[in-house]
Amino acid sequence: MKIKLFVLGLSLGISILSGCNDDLTQVGTGIQPENDRPLVYADTFYMKAKTLLTDSVYARTIYGSLGEIYDPLYGNLKSDFMCQFYCPENYRFSKTPLNEKIDSVEFKIYYSRSWTGDSLTPMRAQLYEVTTPLTRDFYTNIDPTQYCNMQKSLGMQTYTARDLSVSDSLWNDKNTNGALTYQPRITIRMPQEVGQRFYDATVKTPEVFTDQNTFNEFFPGVYVTNTYGTGNILNIESTQMTIYYKYMTKGYTGQDSIGKWNETFSATSEVIQLNRFKNTDMSHLLEPNDSIAYLKSPAGVYTELTIPAQDIAPIIKGRIVSNVPLSLKALPQEEWKYAFTAPNYVLILPKDSVDTFFKSNSVENSVTSYLGTYSASTRTYSFGNIAKLLKTHIENSPDEDLVISVVPVERRVGETYNYSYQKIEYTVAIENYLKPSGVKLRIDKDAMEMRIVTIEYR
Repeated sequence: MKIKLFVLGLSLGISILSGCNDDLTQVGTGIQPENDRPLVYADTFYMKAKTLLTDSVYARTIYGSLGEIYDPLYGNLKSDFMCQFYCPENYRFSKTPLNEKIDSVEFKIYYSRSWTGDSLTPMRAQLYEVTTPLTRDFYTNIDPTQYCNMQKSLGMQTYTARDLSVSDSLWNDKNTNGALTYQPRITIRMPQEVGQRFYDATVKTPEVFTDQNTFNEFFPGVYVTNTYGTGNILNIESTQMTIYYKYMTKGYTGQDSIGKWNETFSATSEVIQLNRFKNTDMSHLLEPNDSIAYLKSPAGVYTELTIPAQDIAPIIKGRIVSNVPLSLKALPQEEWKYAFTAPNYVLILPKDSVDTFFKSNSVENSVTSYLGTYSASTRTYSFGNIAKLLKTHIENSPDEDLVISVVPVERRVGETYNYSYQKIEYTVAIENYLKPSGVKLRIDKDAMEMRIVTIEYR
């Protein structure tokens, strides 16, 4: 530990203090005692870091992922999900099916174009009916066999991320705003019996459609998984189950005519979706290492930082904590094809508050939680001044080190405008990052150095 003491003149003191957080420092030119001279200290300490394994994260979301991929560094990742479907209260079919018969049922999986892996790898999606109602336990280590009859498939479909059955012109078509119009999808034919069961229930046992709870008992949902292929993971944006049927109607001249109709059930934010992630081949990431710590999503591994608060507390006692800049430095990403990218955002917060943070739908507050944005040019996550976090910890637990979890996250933003009509982004939600990513963090001595600036008046 190095300690530097500077006795500053008034003008220099004012310059330095003007950049401090007034809420934290309680220092400003207006309250500086007359004839007092500030003593500014810059103390150097060193953090410690290690890689830890987690088998699950809290992930309440309507977005999922599907597929399987192998990365030479981060191992094998398999992703799938179970979902319920939203049903309006006292639901009934819009039309009466011809002869009270359903024609067909389709399950559609819509995904974004930001998949991970080889777009031409043949994969197979398979459906199973959920037989036990899902519970609101949004952790990603769920066991589908506890909810589903894995002996009874509801359908399957082989696919590639870049659907070669879709022409280039349609795939690349854009509207007048320049947005792509075609939504990639996987369409799986389900048994006609599923749709027939729905219609028959609206006639014979309509009470099962009284509300969402009774509907969930009637049809608990669908499990979507990958049963063939390794090399691609899709980012799922929405899922739908559509029931098709014919009905009798009147033509323009009053004659009987047969029309076509459909009923669609969607997985929405009002119902449960459970995402499962299964990671393997990661034991080497957990081996003792003095130079590298790892982050991998979804779930997988994360980094734990230890700030030596027990050593810091007696040294800075009686001083005002002014500035504790924190950044994490990364090594270059892997160069092989389809290598994982670094997550755009990571969150730091005390280890014991991680679970409650995500369950309570919290966002960063720059007091107990800080958001770091990845800079590809410098390979750095910068968190700014974490003085409030350190100060709060020392006040509450001076005899304990500060243990921080570093977690890859997804940041959802909103927009507003200041008085100069400049657009400003703000955080709407922070969730565990559910897309494949990985980054190697430097934990050598230089990277773990932290400088603490404090102020004392005498």
